[in-house]
Amino acid sequence: MHKARKDDKGRALHKGESQRKDKRYCYSYTDMFGKRKYVYANDIVELRNKEKMLVRDQMDGLDTYAAGNATLNFLFDRYIKTKTNIRPTTLANYKYMYNHFVRSTLGQVKLKDIRYSDMVYFYNSLIDDKGLNVRTLDSIHSTLHPAFTMAVRDNLIRTNPSDGALTTVKKRTDVKKNIRHALTLEQQRHFINYVKECPLLEGWETIFTVLLGTGLRVGEFIGLRWEDIDFENKMISINHSLVYYTTERGVGRKSELHASLPKTEAGIRNVPMMPQVYEALRQEYLKQKKCKRKTEVVDGLTNFVFVDDDGLVILPSRINDAIKRAIRYHNMEETEKAKEEKREPVLIPDFSCHHLRHTFCTRFCENETNVKVIQAVMGHADIETTMNIYAEATDSKKAEAMSKLAESIDVF
Repeated sequence: MHKARKDDKGRALHKGESQRKDKRYCYSYTDMFGKRKYVYANDIVELRNKEKMLVRDQMDGLDTYAAGNATLNFLFDRYIKTKTNIRPTTLANYKYMYNHFVRSTLGQVKLKDIRYSDMVYFYNSLIDDKGLNVRTLDSIHSTLHPAFTMAVRDNLIRTNPSDGALTTVKKRTDVKKNIRHALTLEQQRHFINYVKECPLLEGWETIFTVLLGTGLRVGEFIGLRWEDIDFENKMISINHSLVYYTTERGVGRKSELHASLPKTEAGIRNVPMMPQVYEALRQEYLKQKKCKRKTEVVDGLTNFVFVDDDGLVILPSRINDAIKRAIRYHNMEETEKAKEEKREPVLIPDFSCHHLRHTFCTRFCENETNVKVIQAVMGHADIETTMNIYAEATDSKKAEAMSKLAESIDVF
């Protein structure tokens, strides 16, 4: 049986430990590159503290990182660990974008081998091969650029290879800008009226009435609880949202709902109920009270307003599916009806639930001149966001006003 070595005080030494002739202690180990390394200390307690630090650094991959042999994947994972002050929704989006578009491709390349031209080529390939638009590319860039910046500050690379890469790609004339447009007033009326009348869309009228009548973000909408609805003062309190994202759970992946604060500080607000919204919510409340439906619990929150027959929160994907069905059914019937009536059909363009928020904001801008009021109701952190929608809405109003002016005066 192997006999443990001891120091001059009779204490057993661990594997790799030794005591020199000058009484100092030494610990020898092999790093991840196969090189023999040594650390020294004046006493055994100090040595073992250093050993613990070594183990922790190796677990973190610090040797690889400091040696400049880390991949982009390693850098991103390390960067994400430093982001302790961002909302869970934002963090989930960072991880999703990276894992979905970067990890299996550019992520496997060593940091020191990535150049500016590689980033331009990579961004172009996401547009050409993956069919991404500029909005999505912006999200990916917003995860990569700060990670590269961290590597520059840690002196692993001299310059950030993503600097200017996105700007170069945006200059392409063929990239899809993905500008979000609101429904016209006529399209909006056709949509909500069709949902009310179509038997195949029964139960969706309340959901679309509230979305089109409040302009809530979809996460804020699905997170609404009855405690947030003040019927007496006809006010909706927006104080949290729900996000649906994928998380690592052992083998495979699992999607989960989580609660978080609204997207920005400005997102915490009160939204007045217009009469149609008030009535839709009141009817929904009476219906749920009658059937005594219990709802699922999400991070300690329950009593949600919009749930299915099993009490599960209605997810954004289900709302989008209902929108697609409504558009398809409406356009088929409207095309036939217009043909019979010998007129142009009013067709509803393809859109998602977020377009309903944009549509509400556009209608608001068309009828309200106080931009700060619009900003407060919408929960926009940056007034520029409000102003961009306001400008688009007022352009339409100006064209309409000029048309009416041309009809009412006879000077030409």
